Amino acid sequence: MSLKKVFGDLLQQNVDVIVNPWNRNIIPWWLLLPQGVSGAIKKHGGYSPFIEVSKFGSIPIGEARLTSAGKLKFKAIIHVAGINMFWFATEKSIRDSVASAIKLAEDNRFRSIAFPLIGAGSGNRGKEFSKKVMLSAFEEINSSLQVTLVEYEK
Repeated sequence: MSLKKVFGDLLQQNVDVIVNPWNRNIIPWWLLLPQGVSGAIKKHGGYSPFIEVSKFGSIPIGEARLTSAGKLKFKAIIHVAGINMFWFATEKSIRDSVASAIKLAEDNRFRSIAFPLIGAGSGNRGKEFSKKVMLSAFEEINSSLQVTLVEYEK
């Protein structure tokens, strides 16, 4: 795997697919207030990816689901259940989310993927914790994907 770390906007990356740190998909998407990555996707890509992901029903922690990218330039969006019902990410939920997203991207023959920091926002873990766990998870995965880890600036 080739890994590139950048500061910037996830939606501005030149990749096939992006990762959306989602929830367990139990609360209807239309009840949730858009924020973070999901808010940006809804604002620029529309609601269709969220309508699609809702059709999968409950997503186990750490698993991933693939949808269209709506109006965004990407080939798809991979939604990962990185936070639990208490809006909290754990080391395991972040690691499993990374592994599930990579596997789903490979299974669908994407060549490049961009990740935000899973668990750093709504997952209440902070940037440094999420980045450390994700970098460790990437090291353990053998993949031919070009991976971009996007850290937002605030």
